[in-house]
Amino acid sequence: MLREIMLDIIFRIEQDGGYSHLLIDHYVKKHNLSNKDTRLLTHVVYGTVQYQLTLDYYLEPFIKGRKVDDWVKTLLRLSVYQMKYLDRIPSHAIIYDAVEIAKKKGHRGISSFVNGVLRNIQRKGFRDVTEIPSKQRQIATQTSHPEWLLNYWERQYGPETSEKIAKTNMKQKPQSIRIQPMRTSREEMMNQLRNLNMNVEQSLFSEQGIVIKDGNILETKFVEEGYVTIQDQSSMLVSELLQVEEGMTVLDACSAPGGKATHIAEKLNNTGKVHAHDLHKNKTNIVNNNAKRLQLSNIQVDQSDARMLSTIYDVETFDRIVLDVPCTGFGVIRSKPDIKYHKNEKDISQLSNVQFEILTSVAPLLKRDGKLIYSTCTITKDENERVIEQFLQENDDFQVDQSFFTDLPKELQHTEGVSEVGIQIFPQTYNTDGFFISRLIRMRS
Repeated sequence: MLREIMLDIIFRIEQDGGYSHLLIDHYVKKHNLSNKDTRLLTHVVYGTVQYQLTLDYYLEPFIKGRKVDDWVKTLLRLSVYQMKYLDRIPSHAIIYDAVEIAKKKGHRGISSFVNGVLRNIQRKGFRDVTEIPSKQRQIATQTSHPEWLLNYWERQYGPETSEKIAKTNMKQKPQSIRIQPMRTSREEMMNQLRNLNMNVEQSLFSEQGIVIKDGNILETKFVEEGYVTIQDQSSMLVSELLQVEEGMTVLDACSAPGGKATHIAEKLNNTGKVHAHDLHKNKTNIVNNNAKRLQLSNIQVDQSDARMLSTIYDVETFDRIVLDVPCTGFGVIRSKPDIKYHKNEKDISQLSNVQFEILTSVAPLLKRDGKLIYSTCTITKDENERVIEQFLQENDDFQVDQSFFTDLPKELQHTEGVSEVGIQIFPQTYNTDGFFISRLIRMRS
């Protein structure tokens, strides 16, 4: 039963902290689901996780403080999400399936409870979020964001930007892909996609980028056959701004899953060498597989903690360095909605310390006049601007590369997120992931 699979996935996300996209992929392959079932499963799993706090608000008056097993709470959320947000499935069918699952996984008392809660909601409807007296709590409930996170964004960027981030996070993001330029051109790929009735346009962020406004690239073989890579436009911008030239030696210190390493390798036109490292062995395998898929031979992948790379390489080894450091990931909530429930303010502080350690450890490996990109897929000044500011205070042979700001796409040069040390791209600005990017240059002594 498809809804049992949905329940298993959502429960594992909630209880084990499993990543939604990886779990969905695993279950789709395990059960050999059709494209139609995969679309429904993906929609409902993401939606239920995305709206978790909103669904709890709808459920609260019907549960009335009763102690409910975790899996039952997940089943109720899954069912209420479908009743509220899906038009094509009648409520009676959703309730019937939920009761059958409750009978199978629990006992008669649980199935009666599930039946009673869902039929009450069907009869009485969903209470209005605007009944909440606090404006911020309204937004938190409506957009299913923890209140502490909205408070954090509000302190750093103001209430208007905070609200825009949260509301944008509830909207579906268009798919974007990057062509392998040694195997196809952007124009040729766009024509092929249009022939498949997809609505596509050029990315503003990368000359290799294509935005798919309507259609699904995974229903073609272009990814599998190595003609394109799925990558967000903000992520593509990192390698575009690295300004590599053929024959260069480049370090990608925190590489997995390899989107930036393979992009750099493509821009090098299979010349030079990209040294790609990641802390986890299984993730280095992913980078290797992506390089093979794209027929790139100038990437060397090895497992290593980025903070230990100075024991492997001599100082001033690399022409270019990319540090896409581990972060809270608040810029990619649309793709990984579970992030907003599994992170807290302590994580921001702990990760900013790790990020500073990585930057401090890796920076000496850059040649004089070389360029280093520091990037994250998050929206916190503590992990972004403040890491760069602290590093510059302690390393006077580095400075922000001022040409970075004029090298940005024109559309981004005067957006809200531009600061003295880089650019914070907000998800609402160009309907992309939230990303921070800074470019440093190492000066001659």
